This record gives sequence, structure tokens and C-alpha cells, in this order.
Amino acid sequence: MAVGIGMLLAAITKVVSPIDAVGSEVIDRAPRWVKEQAIRTFGTDDKMALRIGIIAILALAALGLGLASAKRPVAGAVGIGAFGVIGAFAAAHRPAESAGAATPSIIGAIIGAAVCYRLVRQRPPALEYPHESRAPLGWDRRRFLIAGGATAAGALTAGSIGQVVERRRVSAIRNDAALPLPELTDPGIDVHGAELFNATPYITANADFYRIDTALSFPRIDVDSWKLTITGMVDHELSFSYAELLALPQLERIVTLCCVSNEVGGEYIGNAVWRGVLLADLLQQAGVQAEAQQVYSTSLDGWTCGFPVKVAVDGRDAMIALGMNGQTLPLEHGYPARLVVPGLYGYVSATKWLSKIELTTWKPQGYWVPRGWSKEAPVKTESRIDVPRVGNDLAAVRQPIAGVAWAQHRGIEKVEVRVDDGEWRVADLGSDITDDSWRQWMIEWDATPGDHEIMVRATDKTGATQTAEHADPAPDGATGYHTIHVTVR
Repeated sequence: MAVGIGMLLAAITKVVSPIDAVGSEVIDRAPRWVKEQAIRTFGTDDKMALRIGIIAILALAALGLGLASAKRPVAGAVGIGAFGVIGAFAAAHRPAESAGAATPSIIGAIIGAAVCYRLVRQRPPALEYPHESRAPLGWDRRRFLIAGGATAAGALTAGSIGQVVERRRVSAIRNDAALPLPELTDPGIDVHGAELFNATPYITANADFYRIDTALSFPRIDVDSWKLTITGMVDHELSFSYAELLALPQLERIVTLCCVSNEVGGEYIGNAVWRGVLLADLLQQAGVQAEAQQVYSTSLDGWTCGFPVKVAVDGRDAMIALGMNGQTLPLEHGYPARLVVPGLYGYVSATKWLSKIELTTWKPQGYWVPRGWSKEAPVKTESRIDVPRVGNDLAAVRQPIAGVAWAQHRGIEKVEVRVDDGEWRVADLGSDITDDSWRQWMIEWDATPGDHEIMVRATDKTGATQTAEHADPAPDGATGYHTIHVTVR
């Protein structure tokens, strides 16, 4: 009952739900190894797994409190109150929420505790003798079961209505995000020739683009009141509405983004056509002061990250993105605006649901830095085999070996493939569209019967070849040659 009432009130008052608030606190306070294991185990379903876990814990707690209440009626009420305090603290503690966000948890706990106490006090007493009937004393069993069933139905109804209200709210935000984008200032980008092999599309569809972030639920954006501020060590503090950003010159750039949690050969990487405004242009308008060392950005949900000022003004196309692959930026990927910075891992640069950019010293630390990740995080030169798939059985004929390689802001110069203990062979490369995106590669192999090991390595345009030394993703990105094993029959 308490959870259902809390969810309904949260949806009506447009604040974070108790479950999402507690889940977000769990994400924030969990040690690094727990988060890494969650990503390895559940992938992009890690947040769904957390929600299910919280609901399971609540169900077990409810069962335990019910059993405890049979001997001590006040135990259930006290337990529900304790959970209410936890939910209230978590909601009020969220960076994007006010103290009022605690109200749904408090009211839900009060109502839940009162109902629990009354039900327990009014339950039919246990019979001392098998044939003794004490039904006239207080409620009989039928009335008790009806009351308990009505309470359960009320809790389920409240929670369901809350879910419906919340879904309608999210649907309205998605409808806002479906509006067409303004015309481009530049002619756009021709990707002809980049698609060397169709195993991995050169451009990753929005629906297939990986999503790794700390948001258990998306920030509920009111785009009409949303503002992006540029503040801190600047000559002129700036503030832009969504309409004002759309009115600025719009550019498109192809940029590959990858998560620092990506294992060697992993899938937490994607390539998209981003549309928006250049960050350097806005910083020039604001007037960055000489003492500024860091571009420190904040999300609507309070998430933060930072990167050196020099990265924003060194000629790379760091953007405030408003569109993705020809569509308005999807809610999952940061609507109404996000940062896209070529050559940096997302945890230091790719703020979604962007609300503030602050020019500051190097001292402030983004969300992940105190949790054991490096302060600076340039993307490492890496490559991946996409064809053949791991464990595939192949025919003893000429077979393609293909994949992608990336070294954002440096570009890929060469990709080499080795089968078993043979020599490294240079692969064919797709068109060199931009140094900021991955590059497809392919080579043909005359497959012979037996078990085989295939590995790949890439060399960037600085002449540096990726290291063969294996390293885990923490603290600044995984390294090593992607290696697969196949059987030819």
C-alpha cells in the first residue's frame, strides 16, 4: 500500500518515485566493482535488474513485517515507517529534486502503516480449541480477508494509476522530441564508401545505439522552461532556451562514442550523425577567462563530468547536440541537448540532458572520478572483429573477416589481421570520412579445416599501434587485441 500510494503521488506531483529515488541512491553509493559487475552481467538491462531487485526486496520485507506483526502489531507499522524514511531521504537527496520530493514517501508510509496496524489489530484471534468459535468477537475471517484483499487491490490500483500517469507524462515528452529539426547551415555529410561490409552498419541506428548512464529513469523535461546556462570563469554568462539553440547555425558531424566500460571487442560503442551547435562557438561568445582549466557540465539529474578547456577549442568538433541521425535527439540519449566530444570517453564528456556548462579550475571532479576512474580519458586506439561471430562453424572456403576500428580525433591508418601463428595481413579499409568516427575493415581468408584463432590490431594516424597488453576497463579504458576462436569443417 505504501509503495503504491507513493508512486501515485509522485506521478501526480511530478517528482521522482520512491523506487527510482532509492535505486538512484543505490547506484550512487555502490562501489565501482559492483557497478562493473552489473554492466558485465546485465549489460544495458542493468537498471531493469536493479528495479526488479528493489521490488523483490520490498516484497520480502513486506512478508517479514507481516510475520512480525502477528506477534507484535506495532512492528509492521514501524517497519513501513522506516522504509518511508528511506524513500523520503533518497527522494529529497536527489540533485534535481527539492525537499518536497520526500512528500510521496512520507504520505505513503503514513497511510501504509495505519492500514497495516488496523488490519493486524482487527484480525481474528487464533482459536485455542479446534471446535471453539470466537467469530462474534471482532471481525470474522471472511471480513478480515475481504479487508486484506481490498487493501491489496487498492495498493495495486494506486501503483497502476501512478504508472499510467507517468507513462502519459513521458509520452508527452517523447512527442516534443519528435518535432522536426531546423535546416542545416552546412550541406551535411556524404558517407558514400564508408560501408565496406554489411555486418556492422557504418551508422548505428538510434534504437541500436548503446545506453550506459546512471539515470534509473529519464529526467522529466519541460522543454518550454528548460535552459542551458554557460557560467563560471567567463566574461559573459549566457543562457539559451531550446528555441534559441535551434535558431543558431546547425551543423552535422559524424562522431563515434564509446563507453569506458567497454571490454575489448565489446558492444558499448556506436557511430551516429550528430546535429547541433559547436561548443567552441558558444564558449567564444561567452569569453573564456585565462584562468579557466576545465569545462564542467551538469545534467538535469545532477550527473557531472569535466574535461580540459583546450579540448573544446583545439579544432575538434565538440558539439552541443540537438539531433541524432536526422531526428530530434531521443529522450534516451539526452533530449533536449547533450555534449558530444570526439576523442574522449563518455564518462568525462558526454553529458546527457544537459543543463549547465561551467568554466572552472581543474579541482571539481565529475561523478566518476571520486569513484576510481581517471580524471582525463582520451579514447584508446582499438579494433573489433564482427565477422565471423565467436563460436561460428565455418565452411572450408574463402571467408570474410571484417569489423571496425576506432581512434577518435586521430583517425585509423591501418588494420591488420592474423590467423593462428601466421603473419599479420593488412586489411582493406572503408572510406576515410572523418577521423572522429570508426572505420570499417575487411580481409578475405582461405579457411582450412580445424580450430583457428583470429586476432586484429589497428594503427592510428599518429603511427601508434594499439597495445597487445590486456587491461581491464578501469580506470581509463580496456586494452588488448580482440581475439576470437572459430571452427572450420
